[in-house]
Amino acid sequence: MHLALYAPGLGYYANASRKFGALPASGSDFITAPELSPVFGELLARQVRQALDATGTHEIWEFGAGSGALAAQVLGALDQRVRRYTIVDVSGALRARQRERLAAWGERVQWADRLPPAIEGVVLGNEVLDAMPVTLLHRVAGVWHERGVALGEGGAFVWSDRLTPLRPPVEIAGDHDYLTEIHPQAEGFVRTLAAHLKRGAAFLIDYGFPEAEYYHPQRDMGTLVCHRAHRVDSDPLVEVGAKDITAHVNFTAMALAAQEAGMEVLGYASQGSFLINCGLQGRLETLGPVERAQAAKLVMEHEMGELFKVLAVGAGQWEPMGFARGDRTHRL
Repeated sequence: MHLALYAPGLGYYANASRKFGALPASGSDFITAPELSPVFGELLARQVRQALDATGTHEIWEFGAGSGALAAQVLGALDQRVRRYTIVDVSGALRARQRERLAAWGERVQWADRLPPAIEGVVLGNEVLDAMPVTLLHRVAGVWHERGVALGEGGAFVWSDRLTPLRPPVEIAGDHDYLTEIHPQAEGFVRTLAAHLKRGAAFLIDYGFPEAEYYHPQRDMGTLVCHRAHRVDSDPLVEVGAKDITAHVNFTAMALAAQEAGMEVLGYASQGSFLINCGLQGRLETLGPVERAQAAKLVMEHEMGELFKVLAVGAGQWEPMGFARGDRTHRL
């Protein structure tokens, strides 16, 4: 999965394909919340402002900034409140798009290849965790295997299972065959972030579930899927490098990784609840019909509102506005 997504010049995020956009005709493969409506970044900026004030910091770090849309929205809303906006992105092609889009903010926007010893500020990660490689685990006839990739006849990629001591974090009820994922790289990212975040908070926004839902006995085919031209398929072994490969996030694992590394869990809620708490209703009243319909998709349960979650962790305890109502931390 790492090679398919990030191999230099060949991986999906290392090539020059468009990726982000609203329609297949643009050459894009999927849409994210900042591309769907600028209201997403504007409302998130309200939470970021509160976080900067609460922690006495002045910088933002964004991981996986995509097209630069979220950075532009947040910077446009916060203006001089942000002294520096640093982006960490492994894709050279996307960095080029970001530089073009964010040129108006000059040297306030920087790009980094590695983390400094200490970060003080607000960290943003919108649809970053889902793009981190996962380990596939396959229970067959009651025996757990790690699922890998091999070369089959004619050089085609095929699945190949081998026995493994690895297990999901909870027991899976039943004796049926079961395919799922664990997330060592995403958990490692959260621990690394905790080691560097000396003052501030991180807001991680993605699609996923708490552990009890993630490893429900009926979710026996896992969550790994691919995206291309706004279509979803379940075969990452074909068109390798030409489409996105992604898995849902186990938010319980991310919260535990943060706690074990010394951070506090500040809140966990659906994206819908989070944006409503940040003032969506009042913002909708200022929009025209088309813009209002697009922004509403951010919170509708059958669109992005329920599947997407927001997890906030930080160095120090305080109460973010985005979790004033509907906080589900107790369900992690």
